[in-house]
Amino acid sequence: MQRRDFIKVIVGSAVAWPLAARAQRSVTPVIGLLSAREASEAPQLLTAFRQGLKELGFVEGQNITIEYRFAGNQNDQLPALAADLIHRQVTVIVAVTTPAALAAKAATTTVPIVFQAGADPVQFGLVAALTDPAAMSPASQISASALPRNALS
Repeated sequence: MQRRDFIKVIVGSAVAWPLAARAQRSVTPVIGLLSAREASEAPQLLTAFRQGLKELGFVEGQNITIEYRFAGNQNDQLPALAADLIHRQVTVIVAVTTPAALAAKAATTTVPIVFQAGADPVQFGLVAALTDPAAMSPASQISASALPRNALS
C-alpha cells in the first residue's frame, strides 16, 4: 500500500465520522495531528493527509481546523503535546507514530484516536485485541495496513 493510499484509508476510516457528527452541530471540527517527528520530516505526509481530507469534502481553514503537534524526535514531549490537544477539545487525534499513539491513548479515553502502528498494537497496549472489535477501546481506530498479514485472518 502506498503512502497516499494509506493516508486516504486513515482519513476515510476514522477521521470522517467524528468530523461529520460535529459538522452537524455547526461547530468547526478540529483534528489534532500528533507526531514524534520533526515537522520538516513530514511534508509529503501532510500534503497527502490534507489531500485525503479534501477528497472527503474537508478543507483546512474552510470547514475544519487542524492543530499540528510535532515532538521534534523527543518522545518525552509527546505526553504534554497530547494533553494540549485534549485541552483544545479536538474532535479526533491522528497519531502518526507509535509513540504518538501511546501518548494519545494515555491522554484520553473519550477522543477518537486514529493511528498506524509500525509494530504489533496489541503488544504495545494500543488495543486489547485485533480479532474482537468489542475489545478495542471506543477511542481507537487502527489502519489495517499496520497489521501483520496473519492478524487479519
